[in-house]
Amino acid sequence: MGTVGLLYVGAVLFLNGLMLVGAVEPRSAAPLNLFVGALQVLTPTLLIVAAGGDERLILAAAGLYLFGFTYLYVGINLLAGLDSTGVGWFSLFVAVAALGFSYANFQIFGDPAFGVIWLYWAFLWSLFFLLLGLKLESLQRYTGWVTIIQGWVTAAIPSLLMLTGNWRNPTAIAWGLAIGGVVVFLALLPLARPRRGARRAPEPTPTVPAAAG
Repeated sequence: MGTVGLLYVGAVLFLNGLMLVGAVEPRSAAPLNLFVGALQVLTPTLLIVAAGGDERLILAAAGLYLFGFTYLYVGINLLAGLDSTGVGWFSLFVAVAALGFSYANFQIFGDPAFGVIWLYWAFLWSLFFLLLGLKLESLQRYTGWVTIIQGWVTAAIPSLLMLTGNWRNPTAIAWGLAIGGVVVFLALLPLARPRRGARRAPEPTPTVPAAAG
């Protein structure tokens, strides 16, 4: 069930990345945020109920609530036109929590691929904090492109591979993601430089991904 939800997380990240770079009007992104947010609250609830007290299964599902509530928060913010600082500071909390879930995937679940993916998400949420919580607007284009890429690399593609039985050799995947992420995100850094005379895009509110469980 978490794997199916991950596919739609990829969709909402892709949409919100486009919003951050100014290609999608913010209010038009609100419905998908609300739909995926509701899904990511319902899914862990069902998984925890079905876990029968198994602490490993409960831990695997717990992170989904962080993201589900954030998607709902984002959707409401976009519709109501609220200030983004609440989502920004909540993103800092999620970024720190993501480090803990990365450790859990490496050390408890023995899943290095998702250990690296959680590090991707910690990085992304840190950018959301800097952009929305601290209002470092020069990071908007950079954060948008990182969000678009992560929507595919950490959510949509892994979900499709798992659903089709092609998610194999997590150690090799982990190394590929780690090296590729460093190279790509460093290469995108020039986007973080302010553009002189550029038209300011509307202030966005981002979303965050959810784990496959």
